[in-house]
Amino acid sequence: MRRLEDMTLEELWQLFPIILTAPDSRWKEWASQEISNLQSILGDLISQLNHIGSTAIKGIWAKPIIDLLLETDKTGNFPLLRNLLTSAGYICMKERESRLDFNKGYTPVGFAEKVFHIHVRLTGDNDEIYFRDYLNSHSDVAKDYEELKISLWKQYEHNRDGYTDAKTDFITHITTIAKQTE
Repeated sequence: MRRLEDMTLEELWQLFPIILTAPDSRWKEWASQEISNLQSILGDLISQLNHIGSTAIKGIWAKPIIDLLLETDKTGNFPLLRNLLTSAGYICMKERESRLDFNKGYTPVGFAEKVFHIHVRLTGDNDEIYFRDYLNSHSDVAKDYEELKISLWKQYEHNRDGYTDAKTDFITHITTIAKQTE
């Protein structure tokens, strides 16, 4: 069986397609459990840890993947965070100077029941929180976002980058409004 790390991006997109599901009451609980798990692994390396993404928005369809935003105070923590998280079974998917991205719940045969994306950022690099909070306070805008996602779903089912890119203008626009109204 091939390791995920050895697969091409196209192979990964086939194995892990975009799937949208109706809201699931378990998402909040799973996020809380994973936050506790990360806090026990990383302790004071974390300055903030938040549930973000569509599973954190009330009442909308979402990819059943729990996104967590982990903020830390300095990039000097990144090598240690990377080592601790990979030792705990997370897969480092992207590594840049001021960001790390990890996955958990991706298996060589597809998604596990619980799937997580951990976005490691410097403190204050958290536009996703503005977007989440705005949509949770404006259900009409949340429904517009849901409609956009559903309209893109099948077109980009095996192209995560295309799916994300197609949502960017909407997200940027709403995040700008959210930051202005804070």
